Amino acid sequence: QVQLVESGGGLVQAGGSLKLSCAASGRTFSSYDMGWFRQAPGKEREFVAAIRWNGGTTYYADSVKGRFTISRDNAKNTVFLQMNSLKFEDTAVYYCAAALPRRTGRWVDVFLVSNPNYWGQGTQVTVSS
Repeated sequence: QVQLVESGGGLVQAGGSLKLSCAASGRTFSSYDMGWFRQAPGKEREFVAAIRWNGGTTYYADSVKGRFTISRDNAKNTVFLQMNSLKFEDTAVYYCAAALPRRTGRWVDVFLVSNPNYWGQGTQVTVSS
């Protein structure tokens, strides 16, 4: 069982930055691939970024590539999402998710196609224009 708690959301002006954190419970955090998703009002939840269990590989949605950076600190059981050059359309509730690594196929498909094993409760990010 993994429990995820996001923090770091808030109100920021367009062009500004925020850094989200997701703290995980349990001693097996380093075994999980981690991802960030977001859901804007009236829209479906969408994938934002993911990182492999060892931090060696990352993957981003086209909409955030070059502006957002996902990272992790396995010693602190935490995954981060650094968000720069924020836009109004980045406004959403941001969720982190944990997934056991896939045994076959692309590692990121557990976030793009399947469902991760665990989800956090979300943190609100509001970007004012």
